[in-house]
Amino acid sequence: MFPLSRPRRLRQHPVLRDLVRETTLSAADFILPLFVRPGKGIKKEITSMPGNFQLSVDRLIDEVGAAMDLKVNAFIFFGIPSGKDAVGSSAWAEDGIVQQALRAVKAAHPGAYLITDECFCEYTDHGHCGILTEHQGRLDVDNDLTLPNLARQCVSHARAGADMVAPSGMMDGMVATIRHELDNAGFTRVPIMSYAAKYASGFYGPFRDAAESPPQFGDRNTYQMDPANSNEAMREVELDVKEGADVIMVKPALSYLDIIRRVKDRFQVPTAAYNVSGEFAMVKAAAAKGWIDEKRVALEILTSIKRAGADMILTYFALDAARWLK
Repeated sequence: MFPLSRPRRLRQHPVLRDLVRETTLSAADFILPLFVRPGKGIKKEITSMPGNFQLSVDRLIDEVGAAMDLKVNAFIFFGIPSGKDAVGSSAWAEDGIVQQALRAVKAAHPGAYLITDECFCEYTDHGHCGILTEHQGRLDVDNDLTLPNLARQCVSHARAGADMVAPSGMMDGMVATIRHELDNAGFTRVPIMSYAAKYASGFYGPFRDAAESPPQFGDRNTYQMDPANSNEAMREVELDVKEGADVIMVKPALSYLDIIRRVKDRFQVPTAAYNVSGEFAMVKAAAAKGWIDEKRVALEILTSIKRAGADMILTYFALDAARWLK
């Protein structure tokens, strides 16, 4: 007979627990989202996201430097422009706010890895993710009219110094269009991280405050995914992989761990997950009430996301977690 198995033997000593740990978490796993706006000397805390700020370019440089001191070296920029219009034209302007930020941060911190979110909700006066046309008596984003502008935005960011572009608008064909235009412009080495499985989630509320991008009417259910659907996510990811996506993202993360695991198991491609603003804010709010241990819960959440299959995690906890993990 085999001797009686006792798994608890491997839990008796902290050193042994470390040795047999299956999932490890480090600052190198994190991508820090940052919000940049026009002005100088601005560091405005986002009320619903404690410890996160709207930053002018000069303060953004400082924030990136402080993060790199903690070994967080990857960042994704979201722009808050000085003006908005119906098509979001400031998104591809040479002097656009993200373009300014890219050039300034690259000059100050050449070792930083800079990713740019590619969408139009921050740049349009209606708050939707592309050009609107009327369909069946209502305004909706026109997929095919939006694609050229999306590619134009990506090329503009690549010219300004973006190391990676991350289209987030869930437009059909966006990866193929962007890849074609990046290659034609000479940016064959710039990878694409596609928000391939982005759900129409209720967890985005604080982000819309941070980016000043709530839709002025309606919702985004016609282009973001139904939270009830899993097989649809596999079709979306497959399309983006075939079109040339280098990294696949699932957003949100915590309520979609099953999707992360399915993506990783099926496609075996680099996989990102976005630990979004609502997930962050809930932990912060409960911790402020004394109901939970913030450090323990946040690290447990981040570990679960990595355990599910994420290779990289976009998270507003990046700086706190980096400090805790030192």
